[in-house]
Amino acid sequence: MMDDQASSLRKMHQSQLVKVIAVTGGKGGVGKTNITLNTAIALAKQGKRVMVLDADLGLANVDVLLGLRVERNLAHVLAGECTIDDILITGPHGIKIAPASSGTQAMTDLSIAEHAGLIRAFSNMQTPIDILLVDTAAGISDMVLSFSRAAQDIMVVVCDEPTSLTDAYALIKLLNREHGVFKFKIVANMVRDIREGQELFQKLSMVSSRFLDVALELVATVPFDENIRKSVRRQQSIVDAFPSSPAAVAVSNLAQQVTKWPLPNQPGGHLEFFLEQLVDKKVVGGEL
Repeated sequence: MMDDQASSLRKMHQSQLVKVIAVTGGKGGVGKTNITLNTAIALAKQGKRVMVLDADLGLANVDVLLGLRVERNLAHVLAGECTIDDILITGPHGIKIAPASSGTQAMTDLSIAEHAGLIRAFSNMQTPIDILLVDTAAGISDMVLSFSRAAQDIMVVVCDEPTSLTDAYALIKLLNREHGVFKFKIVANMVRDIREGQELFQKLSMVSSRFLDVALELVATVPFDENIRKSVRRQQSIVDAFPSSPAAVAVSNLAQQVTKWPLPNQPGGHLEFFLEQLVDKKVVGGEL
């Protein structure tokens, strides 16, 4: 069964290179979903075909932030009622969103077979994309670790709170020691200025380099901006509602960086690699 699944994945979009980025944070309240959505929209405004996967399978909220109506979600895909393409909703500037379910405990504890079914569903996706942003759940659950380790790049969002730094370090430690992940991109969010963002990064970098074999890179410092709250109330992205605001400019600059991040030359540059990594994570004893 595993060979059949791998074969189907290899046939999928073999010429399509997809940049897969997991956006995570270790804890809730750091602005992870806002960073994900605004980066996605900023990338779309630069001409990229972008998809956001709401990987918080039990507490989905990506669609809520944009005021989008969801009729079907990943739970319906798992039930065999529709395909991934059927549930995709279109957001600002044409971004595609794969919504998860909200308030469904069963989605947070999927069986091995259900995980395999989800992967197979993505392997058959027909919608062409350039960049897949995976908005993970908060915490350090197996689901968060699975999506993070399968991505080509991991963006860890932190803010200037002790619990944010502690939880971000715990996530980095797990991914490094148990899954061999060595490179992490850091977004300092809701900081007063660039200096505070750099100091926040140095705190995390100092403890990480002391105890772990990792390389951290500060890719963005996003300032605290009252316009973010205003845009959330409007159910708009800040890059659309207040494009000249400090936070919007910072996220737009981040999006420009993302477009320059190289794709690996090996199969890691294909969406199928992301899917196969997820399958590998869920395989027990060589059987699904």
